[in-house]
Amino acid sequence: MGLPSRCILQAIFIVTVCLITAFGQTGGDQIGAISASLRAGEFDHALQLLHPMLQQSPSNPQLWTLQALAYSGAKRKKDALASFQHALKISPDYLPALEGAAQLEYDAGSAEAIPLLHRVLLLRPDDPTSHAMLAVLEYSRGNCPAALQNFDQSGTLANSQPEALRARGSCLVQTKQLDKAISVFQNLLDISPSDTLARRQLASVELMANQPKEAIDVLTPVLQTTDPPAAALQLASSAYEAMNDTPNAVRVLRQAIVENPRDTDLYLDFADLSMEHQSFQVGIDVINSGLRTQPAAAPLYVARGVLYVQLAKYDEAEADFEKANALDPKASLGSVAQGLEAIQNNDPDRALATVRAKLAKKPNDPYLLYLEADVLTEKGVDVGTPDFATALSSARKAISLQPSLTAARDVLAKLYLQAGQNKSAIVECRKALISDPKDQTALYHLIQALRKSGETAEIPELLKRLARLRAQSSREESEHNRYKLVEGSGSGAAQLNQP
Repeated sequence: MGLPSRCILQAIFIVTVCLITAFGQTGGDQIGAISASLRAGEFDHALQLLHPMLQQSPSNPQLWTLQALAYSGAKRKKDALASFQHALKISPDYLPALEGAAQLEYDAGSAEAIPLLHRVLLLRPDDPTSHAMLAVLEYSRGNCPAALQNFDQSGTLANSQPEALRARGSCLVQTKQLDKAISVFQNLLDISPSDTLARRQLASVELMANQPKEAIDVLTPVLQTTDPPAAALQLASSAYEAMNDTPNAVRVLRQAIVENPRDTDLYLDFADLSMEHQSFQVGIDVINSGLRTQPAAAPLYVARGVLYVQLAKYDEAEADFEKANALDPKASLGSVAQGLEAIQNNDPDRALATVRAKLAKKPNDPYLLYLEADVLTEKGVDVGTPDFATALSSARKAISLQPSLTAARDVLAKLYLQAGQNKSAIVECRKALISDPKDQTALYHLIQALRKSGETAEIPELLKRLARLRAQSSREESEHNRYKLVEGSGSGAAQLNQP
């Protein structure tokens, strides 16, 4: 994403006028030739002409700026940026160099563009392009208040730029300004009627704003195509259900499942519908069809377990929760998110080395101690081994230092279960649930420990409680996914073309 052409021509004009004034008629002829070469796209020739002039006048910021423009035109972005930066060392407020450097950094999606744009705005406070660029960059950094302020100051420039509109709409959603967000996404759809992502984003925001009928109206052109995408069908199902039109909600969701039998989220949505309308067996039947194609999908076992609870089939529910936990112990039953990228990337050895390096400097950090215990547990330590003893010791120490750290209690309960110390596991689970009644991991481990201890009377009620928490999590995840869709505007800086 280079400088818009008008910006290049304007910069050439400004720099050329300055140089002709500085060098007089003789030098002006050379400058005119350089300017003509740049306008003609003969960038290598312009660089050849500039070389002797820079040797003669190495402290002239205008010459360095012309060289930067030539390098930029020749797609030598690194050299262009270096030349702009050299010009700014000589003259920190030289506007063409500031704008050129800011544009290059912006095109690269670099935060280095932000201070440059602020310097431009000190010289030209009402410049709409700089405000629009700042808005997009602040959005990419997650700073929506600053982004929205700059969008407001960019005038109409960003209103014709799809990615800028997406960014603005997303920030309006994040700041709960749904009516304004709807207007922005409608504008986006008006300029890009074939943009199915924009159509889904607008429908999502309308659904968030409790306007399901409007969402259906927006989605209808997509729904009427021969092969509507699953995401549009899924969104339409939510909108129909919000309108109390359950038959159509079921119809489009079934259509999505038939056409996309390996999309786990579709089955989960159907399970939610079944829960809502107490059609538990129907939901189980649909989940069963999903498990036939995806027998290792842990979320499907969790969803079926929740439905079994509603039918008082507690043994089947427990079996499903157990299967889900075996397939995906970190995600299936609401385990806490891990604090190290290495754990998320399934590299426990690197994660353990990182944690222990930090522990060497901070041996009494409860969170680091918890992470050490957690990583060792994930590695699959055996009872009686030194690693098991370390995991147990670290989890206990973490809790002694910070009793409210429920994640450490979850790990300790798991280790106690593994060691057959069921009574101790029960104690840790109950303490964890006092701190966090929504801790699904603690609840699941408590069910396991009670079962192994032969204390089964409480289990049905605990399973119901777990099912309620899972249903609530599913609803929250569905809402979160709508926000994610609205934010799904791609990466990198948006192109801001000028007329």
